Amino acid sequence: MQKRRALVIHHAPDLDAIGGVWLFTRFELQDFGNAKVFFVNPGDILSPIEISKEELDPQDIFHVDTGRGQFDHHTVEKSSRSICATSLVYEYLSSKHLELSQDRALQSIVGFVTEVDHFGEIDWPEAENIRYSFMIHELIRGQELADQQSDERQLQFGLQCLDNAYNVLVNQHKAEEILSSQGQTFAIKAGKCLAITTKNDDVIKLAQKRGSTLVIRKDPNLGSVRIKVRPDSSMTLEKLYEAILSRDSMGSWYYHPSGKMLINGSRKQTLQKPTPLSLEEIIALVKELYA
Repeated sequence: MQKRRALVIHHAPDLDAIGGVWLFTRFELQDFGNAKVFFVNPGDILSPIEISKEELDPQDIFHVDTGRGQFDHHTVEKSSRSICATSLVYEYLSSKHLELSQDRALQSIVGFVTEVDHFGEIDWPEAENIRYSFMIHELIRGQELADQQSDERQLQFGLQCLDNAYNVLVNQHKAEEILSSQGQTFAIKAGKCLAITTKNDDVIKLAQKRGSTLVIRKDPNLGSVRIKVRPDSSMTLEKLYEAILSRDSMGSWYYHPSGKMLINGSRKQTLQKPTPLSLEEIIALVKELYA
């Protein structure tokens, strides 16, 4: 029978404590997939009474962000701003699983957790801007303010946030790789354009952040097309919408009132039909209408 591991963190867990638990339970499933999490006062370790009650082997107890042990940075020798509990857990797991050390999404998460655990946001641009209140560590604090009686619910909320962030980051890093090797670029009067065949929708925002005025993405599996214009451009897609409708009687198209989005296929709309128009045909229309 497999022994059950125990993870110990402090009450009212912050992003760093939650991050350590997340790494153990998500990326060391064999040993920590069914681990039980205990909560103690900051700096404390699990009491002998609790250990006896739970019939735990001391070797199976891992203190994270508390206890001043291997995975707690609240010691003189680990006081560097480049170290936190999450980074210590990541370093440990990466030594066992080399692929984790190459995971760019994980690197991004660990770097962010380390930075905010040392109040690195004080050096961010417009540090007082309210936009930062929507970041994970602040939302976890909001959970604490709304529900001060449940460490477990706060932990689960933070774990879900990190799951979501990891999925987003994996997709974004993949988008970077795709843009570095794929896509057709061309120019119109309004500016630089990109046309690309990929199922990764993050390439649209990333390409626009990098300066593309117009981005056309065709999904190779679904056949659907999404066309977007930067919101700071004077260009609209009305002419393209009318031209497409005159040529495509099969696909379902939605023209956004802003004039900046022309959508054929969205997870928000399950009944849309993909366009039979090829990416090359749409590129030709754009060049003809907006040259």
